[in-house]
Parts: sequence; C-alpha cells; structure tokens
Amino acid sequence: MGACGGRPVDPDADYIRTLQAERARKDAAFLSAENSPIPANARATYLPLKYFAPDPAYAVPASFAPALVRTPVTMPTSTGKLRDMEQVGSLEFTLAGRALSLAAFVEAGTPPDRLFIPFSDLTSGTETYSAGRYLEIDLSKTGIYIVDFNRAFNPYCYYNHEYDCPYPPKQNRLPIPIHAGEKMAQSAIPAR
Repeated sequence: MGACGGRPVDPDADYIRTLQAERARKDAAFLSAENSPIPANARATYLPLKYFAPDPAYAVPASFAPALVRTPVTMPTSTGKLRDMEQVGSLEFTLAGRALSLAAFVEAGTPPDRLFIPFSDLTSGTETYSAGRYLEIDLSKTGIYIVDFNRAFNPYCYYNHEYDCPYPPKQNRLPIPIHAGEKMAQSAIPAR
C-alpha cells in the first residue's frame, strides 16, 4: 500500500514515467543542442524520436561474466574504418523464456567504467535501424545489472552519415525481435 491514500504503489507506472521523461529530455536536446547529431535540416524527419511503447518486460536482470583477459576486437564502422575495442565480458540474461548473452565492450585502452553493447535483432532493417542499436550500462560495483532494451538507442550515424559508428559483432546478433527502445522514423524507412 502507498503511504497516502491507501493506493498500492505501481512500480511499472513509475518506471514508465521515468522512461518517458528521459525520452522527452533527449528530444529536447536533439532539437536545440548545438552539438545535436541530427542536422538542422533533418530534424523534422527524425524528431520527435520514435520508440516502441515502454514495456517493463524488456528490462531484465543480468549476470556479468567478466573476461579473464580483455580481448582486443576490431569492429568495422559505418564510415568504413575500423575501431579498436576490447571485450571485457558478457551479460547473460533470460528474455521471453530464452537464455541470451551479449558481449560488452570498452574502447581499447580505456578503463571499464561503462559497458558498450552494440546489438542487432530480428527487427533490424524493418522496424529498427539496419546497422543495429546500442545499449550503454554503467559498470556495477554490486554485480547487479539490468539489461533494459527500452533504453536501446540508434547510433548517431543513423541521423548523420558523418558519424563513425561501430557495427555490432556477430555474437551480438540476437535471434529474437526486440520490440523495445528506439525505432526508425517512418519517413526515414526506405521504400520497398
């Protein structure tokens, strides 16, 4: 029961309000910030950003299996360059009854304070950006992680081809559709 009024507290409603507020702040920043990744002449196409409806079922607990040794990985990028990364471990979780895993990376030579998780799934190229989406998760001191696909976002190269964005590696291609997080703008989807 809630402290006032006798109504039960709805954690899902609080989560959804928080998520919607984060999305509104991102729209405002992309609309007016001087360093917005969306060129001024393309903002009408992409803004407001398009998302799947918030769904708490896509925020799942995960265990982090750290790599015994940081493994160097060279990722191809959207501009044809190569990005030196290091795999620092994997996040293992269950979603829709399936055991899944995503490799977690950091830029080569940097301290691992934030995990970079590029991924693609069965919505890539139809409902979501064909090159995949990203998650960023702060390194946890407690070992408790939440993989929250509602916070999955398009790389900046989706909005502006001048950005250099790493493509998800093969091991981060999920065999299920992830109907959560950022989608493609309808006006930006190529005609078939």
